[in-house]
Amino acid sequence: MTSTHDLGPALPSFTPVARLRPVALVQPDAATPLAPYLAAEVDLPDPTAPGIAELTFGDDRFAARWNGRTLSLRVTQGGAWRNHASRRHATGRTPDAVAITLTGPFVTGWLREDGAWVARGVVDLVAERTAIDVHDEDWLARFEGVGDRSGCFGQLGLRDIRVVTHADGTPYRCADGGEVLLTATSAGPGGFRTAHTSVWSFSPPTLPSTLPSTVPTEDGPPPSLTHRGDLFFRRPPEDDVAGVFGDHATHLVRDGDRWLVATSTWGTFDPKRDPHVSTTLATSTADLTAGQHVLDTVPLDLPTTGLTSVGRWDPHLVRRAATAAEPGGDWLVGFVSAERWFRFHPVLASGPDLDSLSFLAATPDRLACEGTTLTEVDGRWWVLASDGPDSRRSERQTYPIFDLELTQHGVLDADYPSNIPWPTTLPPAPGAPSEQASDWSLIGFDSTPYGGPLLGYGTHGDVCVQRAH
Repeated sequence: MTSTHDLGPALPSFTPVARLRPVALVQPDAATPLAPYLAAEVDLPDPTAPGIAELTFGDDRFAARWNGRTLSLRVTQGGAWRNHASRRHATGRTPDAVAITLTGPFVTGWLREDGAWVARGVVDLVAERTAIDVHDEDWLARFEGVGDRSGCFGQLGLRDIRVVTHADGTPYRCADGGEVLLTATSAGPGGFRTAHTSVWSFSPPTLPSTLPSTVPTEDGPPPSLTHRGDLFFRRPPEDDVAGVFGDHATHLVRDGDRWLVATSTWGTFDPKRDPHVSTTLATSTADLTAGQHVLDTVPLDLPTTGLTSVGRWDPHLVRRAATAAEPGGDWLVGFVSAERWFRFHPVLASGPDLDSLSFLAATPDRLACEGTTLTEVDGRWWVLASDGPDSRRSERQTYPIFDLELTQHGVLDADYPSNIPWPTTLPPAPGAPSEQASDWSLIGFDSTPYGGPLLGYGTHGDVCVQRAH
């Protein structure tokens, strides 16, 4: 690694080896509707043939209607309907399928053109002052999909990738010890409210190739991602926000016989109407590594003593081993605090339990630094983060390495894609042969969009996999 201090951790250098992009409107292994993240698809016999994909909830319906020339969206509420069509984007190019998605309050109509889904119409139900509450669980229970395929919405891209860990920070591996589990933000067709948390199994890279190799070689198979499930959330009662939401930027932690789920309330974040985000905590003894789950949450109160803070996100939890000072061990929590929208920086807290956290340190001089990640190297804890393109020139697009006082000790020697990729490092599996001791992986993401020019920010990104060299 490149370091400005001799006491930095002995982390390896990384080189890109692959990009992955598991796009799916209808998640093929997820049919049970638990949250307003749903989709239906209809195949077209030829591009000029009409087709309708529809999501119905009793007397409320959302339909994408292709008449052979243009696509329109019909929103029906209580039997009364209204058509919507984009003046610039409704015309498709030789489509072979039509689809409709509901992701939070956004209804999107799609055409599949040359193998890729392109958005041809979008309706924001909140901006349209529609009285439908898509987060209401009784309303969701009436769901029926009309099409050749229907069920839970998948993802346009993945971001905010974290390794699922045990409470001590070690990766939670599948039964065979090879694959690890990841959580990610499944990107929807737009901003924060269209995304949700998903769970994936990840097979680390074993080939020393460079981009764009994604095919098996004699050196071994490429890295791979497999969807396993989705996590949705009910807010704490004191938030006075009812229903199920696709909150994201999540850390999933195995703590004894239970799961801890720390997440960020991006599911209702609207920079114009509701610029607020905080952190919540859920606990469960269910198998959260597979299937769809709705979790009840409580506030995860992250201290920002002495700071100006308008929002907190990206929680990462680790329980340190017992010491003379803390005989029962203690929790370390890294997170991000925003001084204003959008100027944000890492913060670190600790405490004997997650209900009694105290402020430890912060880097309020940082301008656009997030993805706070606690990493143990050779018995010492470090804090990794990611300085985005809006940071100062000297810090821009690097992965800073901090100690627990948040004093910087250099930067991670790795490729920095676009956007603000989190520094998600994955060490070799325990007991790996000595020749694999340097087989670390770095799993990030970038700002590559998907879905065409109609959609705004939030449809990214490619999963960018790097390997130690």
